[in-house]
Amino acid sequence: MSDLNRLRDELARIDRELLELVARRQEISASIGKRKRAAQTPTRDYSQEKVVIERARAAARELGFSPRLAEDMVLSLIRSSLAVQERGSVAAAARGGGKRALVIGGSGKMGDWFARFLSSQGFKVETADPDGGDHADWAEVRLDQDLIVVATPMIAANAILERLAEIGPQGLVFDIGSLKSPLRSGLAALARAGVRATSVHPMFGPDTELLSGEHVIVVDVGCAEAAEEADALFASTMATRVRMDLESHDRVMGFVLGLSHALNIAFFTALARSGETTPRLADVSSTTFEAQLDVARALAGENPHMYFEIQSLNEYGDVALAELVEAVEKIRDAVAAGDEDAFVALMSAGRDYLESRGAPE
Repeated sequence: MSDLNRLRDELARIDRELLELVARRQEISASIGKRKRAAQTPTRDYSQEKVVIERARAAARELGFSPRLAEDMVLSLIRSSLAVQERGSVAAAARGGGKRALVIGGSGKMGDWFARFLSSQGFKVETADPDGGDHADWAEVRLDQDLIVVATPMIAANAILERLAEIGPQGLVFDIGSLKSPLRSGLAALARAGVRATSVHPMFGPDTELLSGEHVIVVDVGCAEAAEEADALFASTMATRVRMDLESHDRVMGFVLGLSHALNIAFFTALARSGETTPRLADVSSTTFEAQLDVARALAGENPHMYFEIQSLNEYGDVALAELVEAVEKIRDAVAAGDEDAFVALMSAGRDYLESRGAPE
């Protein structure tokens, strides 16, 4: 046991050394970020990332351990470094310098994300939320901020937008709802009142630190200036910014959110109803099953009330759900009939669709 403890102590020392090196790497990454900003070069350089990954794999082979392990480690370090550089870019842009922002619903997960994001840009941020924050009741706040973000559940958000239209704040106003049709009357009221309003949909969760590879949708609801101003908040990040109109947004979300959520809910519901225990399934699991289980597990841990809103409040949601039901029936019918050609045709059509995804029209 003394030898075992000695070896464990040695591992602990090595772990500490590794973490100290990671901290040093972060410092250097921050310095690199400053030089990139000075040279006005993009934060992300895919060719350099390839060099770093190949160098790590070669070193792993030389040192006698798995190149895949080395690649996974380096990819984590790269993402961490990019997050450091992105935060530096956001802070350096200082778009909120000398400005004030109010996040209504700031005690929620996404409300808190926006409060931190705006603070990093130099905004002086206040939050208003019955569950905590600077103000329990936003309606009692003097609404003279430069920016007001509505980060509440959608039904509450529409009522807040309508009330804001009556008040007529001078600053930029936007919501962050996952759907826009439930907010139509509130957004229209803001437009009629001449408020600089737009609508934003961050296509990521509250635990997101790096926006590279993430999408932010800005919906123009009649004030192009407001849409431009909201879009500019993300200009110093690596997020992909997308412009859409309200109706197109919700039609697309019927598939992007509604279909994907329903598919995973159906997956874990079928498992729960099957009577099979999780340990038993884990004993004979496959790569595909584990990957699907990871996605389903993450979704199952989310707020079910919010997910119900996404399914029930989308005026275009029935289309995606009907397609899902029909697709399952086609699979079941092909299997029940022993129709291999029909089954193969389904997979072939899916493969062709997925291979063409993102291809120019």
